[in-house]
Amino acid sequence: MTRNEYAANMFGRNLCLARRRRGLSQEKLAERTGLWGDTIYKIEIGQRSPRLDTLLTLADALRVDAAELLSDLRP
Repeated sequence: MTRNEYAANMFGRNLCLARRRRGLSQEKLAERTGLWGDTIYKIEIGQRSPRLDTLLTLADALRVDAAELLSDLRP
């Protein structure tokens, strides 16, 4: 696994955990952010990495600091 793949997987895990802690479905998070549900799904499974503006939108929608979503991205 490359460093980028690892980071994408860890970001997705962090996003999923933050979303679940707030009791949100992927669809509800998509509604809050204006993103497609498929986009949320692909980010959570590490198939997609969000752009900076998307990362900040996700953090705002989840009411978390962006640093929480970025934690543990290094192997």
